[in-house]
Amino acid sequence: MAGREGTEEMDSVLAEVGARLRSIRRERGTTLAGLSEATGISVSTLSRLESGQRKPSLELLLPIARAHQVPLDELVGAPEVGDPRVRSKPVVVHNRTHVPLGGQPGGLQAYKIIINGPDPKREHADQRTHEGYEWLYIISGKLRLKLAHHDVVLGAGEAAEFDTRVPHWFDAVDGPVEMLSLFGPQGERMHVRAKPKRASGE
Repeated sequence: MAGREGTEEMDSVLAEVGARLRSIRRERGTTLAGLSEATGISVSTLSRLESGQRKPSLELLLPIARAHQVPLDELVGAPEVGDPRVRSKPVVVHNRTHVPLGGQPGGLQAYKIIINGPDPKREHADQRTHEGYEWLYIISGKLRLKLAHHDVVLGAGEAAEFDTRVPHWFDAVDGPVEMLSLFGPQGERMHVRAKPKRASGE
């Protein structure tokens, strides 16, 4: 009986690995093609892993963990039972620190993001697109947000929300920025509100 319970628990953990892999990859802004190049694992295999169609193995997870520079247990670990506290592990990518504010993979994701300052290398970077919907709230500092043909600066107390299938880019303006991010990987909106009407002629 205990053996069957242990097997069921393991199957449950493995079932969540795909969503966790997708969440970590998107958090870093990495494409499947980019991850494939870094790991030597085919794009189709990576896609099947994330969708749960391919069972994860050490042979596959170790190179992915190395590419993301995260411990292996972060890819497969489940939150501790009975402890409601979120044990965040900050992830540093270039001059940005992402602090996960939730412990469950998949669905809506919450992050605290700290940008140390403007990155000259990002100034001329292309706007990117991916599935999802994002809401940003600026705690301190100034954030420049490019959204398709819009180019705006957000200050402390201001928020923005957008469909991430629209080309977008953001970075600090002239110093550190601290902000909150809510991200829905399947396009879930953070709250319901009417979409702005398009101007005639658009």
